[in-house]
Amino acid sequence: MTGPTPEPARIPLTLAETSRRRGCAAVAISLTIGAALGGVVGLIGGRVPGLITAAVVAGLLGLLTWATARRSIWLDGHRVVAKTIGSKAVDLHVVDRLELIVTDVRGVRTIGLLMAEKRKTINLSLAVYSGTGGRELGILALRRLADALAGSSNTAGLVFSQLLVAQLRAEARGEAAPERPLFQLASVAPTGKLAQRLKAEAVTKFVANLP
Repeated sequence: MTGPTPEPARIPLTLAETSRRRGCAAVAISLTIGAALGGVVGLIGGRVPGLITAAVVAGLLGLLTWATARRSIWLDGHRVVAKTIGSKAVDLHVVDRLELIVTDVRGVRTIGLLMAEKRKTINLSLAVYSGTGGRELGILALRRLADALAGSSNTAGLVFSQLLVAQLRAEARGEAAPERPLFQLASVAPTGKLAQRLKAEAVTKFVANLP
C-alpha cells in the first residue's frame, strides 16, 4: 500500500510566457537600440565609430536582456529563490519586508510581491493584466505561496496570505478577472506612475472587506 504522492519540493513561480518569445523580444530590442545609437555616432564621428558603438551597445544590452529572459523563480518550502546568472533566496518565515508593487507600462499592469530579507530583495510577479484579461500565477503556486506567507513572523504575511486565498476562491467560483482581488488591487493604483507601492493600511482594509 502506497501513501499519497508528495508534492514537488520546488514550485515554479513564473507567469505563462515562453522563453523563446522573451528571447526574440530581447534580441529585437537590443539590435534596434544599438543600431539607433550607432547611427547617431556614425553621423558625428564616421562609419567606423558608428559600427563599433552599435556593436558594443547591442552586445551589452543583449547580454543584459538575455540574463533577464533567463530569470527563473521558484518556491522551495518557505523560501523564494530567484536565479539569473547567480541566485538569491528570501525566507518568507523571517522576511523583513513585504509589499505589493504595481507597475503600469502602456496599459499593462503587473502586480507583484516585493520581499526583502537583509540585503536580498526579490520582486515576484503575481499577475499581469491588460484590459479585462491577463495572466496569473497557477493555482498550486498561489496555494503554496499563501501557506508559506501564513507562517511568516512578519505581520504583513498573514494579510497577503489571506489575499491569495481570496484570489483562489474567486477563481474557484469562476469569477472573471475584473472580479478577482489581484485585478481589483492593480486597478485602484493611480495611473501615470511606472511603479508604485500600495500602502499597507489600504491593502489590509481591502483584504478585511473581501468575502
